[in-house]
Amino acid sequence: MMNDLGLYIHIPFCLRKCRYCDFLSFDDKAFLTGRYIDRLKAEIADRAEEYSGFKVKSIYIGGGTPSILNAGVIRDLMDHVYKFFDVTDEAEISIEVNPGSVDEQKLHEYRRSGINRLSIGLQSARDDELAVLGRIHSWKDFCRTYELARDNGFDNINIDLISAIPGQSTDSYAESLQKIISLEPEHISAYSLQLEEGTYFYEHRDEYEWPDEDTDRDMYHQSAALLGEAGYDRYEISNYSKPGYECRHNIIYWCGDDYLGVGIGAASYMEGIRFRNTDSIEEYLKGIRCTERNVLSETDRIEEFMFLGLRMTSGISASDFCGRFGKSVFDIYGHILETCKKDGLIMIKDDIIRLTEFGLDVSNYVFAKFLLNDR
Repeated sequence: MMNDLGLYIHIPFCLRKCRYCDFLSFDDKAFLTGRYIDRLKAEIADRAEEYSGFKVKSIYIGGGTPSILNAGVIRDLMDHVYKFFDVTDEAEISIEVNPGSVDEQKLHEYRRSGINRLSIGLQSARDDELAVLGRIHSWKDFCRTYELARDNGFDNINIDLISAIPGQSTDSYAESLQKIISLEPEHISAYSLQLEEGTYFYEHRDEYEWPDEDTDRDMYHQSAALLGEAGYDRYEISNYSKPGYECRHNIIYWCGDDYLGVGIGAASYMEGIRFRNTDSIEEYLKGIRCTERNVLSETDRIEEFMFLGLRMTSGISASDFCGRFGKSVFDIYGHILETCKKDGLIMIKDDIIRLTEFGLDVSNYVFAKFLLNDR
């Protein structure tokens, strides 16, 4: 019997680096695209041979901005994946796109390539906030892209949204939420902006007026309330979907299942081993790939099972824990679980352990309690 994996394909090129972005991407190396794609295809072929006993149940093409590539490049890349990997007929295949970077031809080629899910990086429905973020599109650009996607048969679309933008208020954030809700996408990812070292915002943080912690928390609650009223299920701390449209690729990460990343900086977790490709595009183009490799101990895997699984509102299964590790979750975490339950952070019903609404609010605090190595 073949095992399943999720495949992540990293495209590191973009037109301009956004002010909040700490992803591994380049706005000045488009001249390397052809050589990069060649190396990427070589890695796909090699990894497929290495993991020939696996079927691919999801593919996620991320970046960077994959949609800046010519339509034929994506089509050729997907043909290469199908040639070397065994991709299931029902696989979820996603690509990240930015508003204004796709046209009729690209969307048509995506569909012909088997891509059946789009993730559109909107971030805000207000042009003033988009300008603050350093985005290169407008709300009008987004609306054209969204309409084109629907016209070309995409019936599974995610929209990315950011809160806690400098100068943003709860009213302006609610405006963005309501505009997105009116479009009825199948999935919405709503993240709070985090200051990350190496970004433009981090280097210029004193030049901006940032929402305070209470306002940030209010926006988080707005997401849950408004999206819940509109029929979106919060299935993970920051992700909402209509029933049946949860992102299957991300669930692989949160459930601790096998996933394989190809491309510069791509991370993988296969058969209990975590490894990561080089962050240097020069090294990658020379054929140097994996620079980090870590065999996870049982303690590592138990910790990850807990704090990744608890990100999902469905929680974790005690019987699944026992099946994976051959021991009871209550034997390992009994005191912690009891304390968290008494403090109103988790609920335990039958076989399921999940965070309460309060627990979701302070999730990082809860997750830290399940780190065995820190005791």
